Amino acid sequence: MSDLTQGQLLIDGQWREAGRGQRFDVLAPASESVLGSAAQADEPDVARAVTAARKGFAQWSSLAPKLREAALLRAADWIEQHGLAQWLDLLIDESGSTISKARGEIAYSVDLLRIAAGEARRLYGDTFPNDDPQRVSMVFREPLGVVAIVSPYNAPLALLVKMVAFPLAAGNAVVIKPSEETPLIALAFARALLEAGIPAAAVNVVTGFGAECGAPLVSHPEIDGIALTGSTATGQRIGAAAMQRMLRTQLELGGKSALLVLRDVDVDKAATIAATGMFSHAGQICMANSRIVVEAPAYDAFLKAFKAACESLHLGDLRDPDTAYGPLINRRALEKVQQHQRNATERGTELLTGGSVVRGLTYAPTVLLEPPRDCSAWRDESFGPITSVVKANDLDDAIAIANDSEFGLSAGVLTHNAQWGFRAARGIRSGSVHIGMHSFQSNALAPIGGLGLSGIGRSGGRYSIEEFTELKWVSLELGCDDPA
Repeated sequence: MSDLTQGQLLIDGQWREAGRGQRFDVLAPASESVLGSAAQADEPDVARAVTAARKGFAQWSSLAPKLREAALLRAADWIEQHGLAQWLDLLIDESGSTISKARGEIAYSVDLLRIAAGEARRLYGDTFPNDDPQRVSMVFREPLGVVAIVSPYNAPLALLVKMVAFPLAAGNAVVIKPSEETPLIALAFARALLEAGIPAAAVNVVTGFGAECGAPLVSHPEIDGIALTGSTATGQRIGAAAMQRMLRTQLELGGKSALLVLRDVDVDKAATIAATGMFSHAGQICMANSRIVVEAPAYDAFLKAFKAACESLHLGDLRDPDTAYGPLINRRALEKVQQHQRNATERGTELLTGGSVVRGLTYAPTVLLEPPRDCSAWRDESFGPITSVVKANDLDDAIAIANDSEFGLSAGVLTHNAQWGFRAARGIRSGSVHIGMHSFQSNALAPIGGLGLSGIGRSGGRYSIEEFTELKWVSLELGCDDPA
């Protein structure tokens, strides 16, 4: 597979076409032209991949932890040495990333692999006391088996690496189903894993669409766990199906994250932080601060500064380091953002700035003022460059407004007052709260995940290991009679 734009399935260490011989086009969002193609898998292809992964699990899980650690470190070294040269253009073209975002994903992937490698040696068990002194109780941590990985398009390398590296470190095998929007970078990463020495059958990739590829994968009887980063609607379907077999699932889903701007802030700095937290990658970030809650004393000054910050964002060529963001992933994503805007403005919501297509799939930074609290722009994830700003009377009111959501993934609090910030952090119902920062934060060691419609489970560092292992209690009776 020398041409990275012509993807094949990876099953049992072999690059192969789909059983039916069908392929689908992969489009470049910036031009909406065909970038390449990928094999279109269906249920028999998925079944072959899962069967291979079962064999790969037996091989991979039996290796000493130091050998799993070494393989993941070799993969990290390979990406560090070759990733920029071989993958940078593919990431930019396939996902519509800016060059700075693409570079960041590659660097972050190296960190993720090295952190995951270290976790291979830390599958700690435990002991606990028994009332009977002749009995010993031990707790072992064991891998699940075969994990289905369903990865997203918005950070198609970094999030995939995170979703794969930690299950592998724990001794699991994986079958990857990447987003049909960005299958090519996933295949490139899988190739790097094989070159690093991970047993061929332990990493399998099937590319295709949800109904004929994703659904058979997550419902296959030989799948032992599921990891999804994606929409809430997809997570609800997968979660419901998984519960029929009581499968372990880790679901990082949508968000409608709040950023609180309190009365003591420097509004110019706050506006810059808010714009960065909202419009990175055109708002196609689940933790983007798509609801901005400003205390009344700072409201008017913040609006002026935020409008200026939004309108100063450079929306140029993706390879221009000054470009703030690029296109939405496809036409459907653009139409969703436009529909959310119309839903608000047709009900009298003021448009502070934006609301128009710059070119192609690139949409201007769009800010709504005081939208109705039951409109889609306030309640639903837009996953695009559109945010709402509302006024709060005081800190308690700001916290209440932040909690006016079925989502609970992340939040930010801009203040110089540590007590106010900590009070907000304790009061906001969210998987994470960041004081002095916007809501879009990531750390390879942190427990990333949310509450409510934002999903279940946590990913990152040892928290991922906990998701992809089971605990087993083993007891030993010391006072047994000699069988002889």
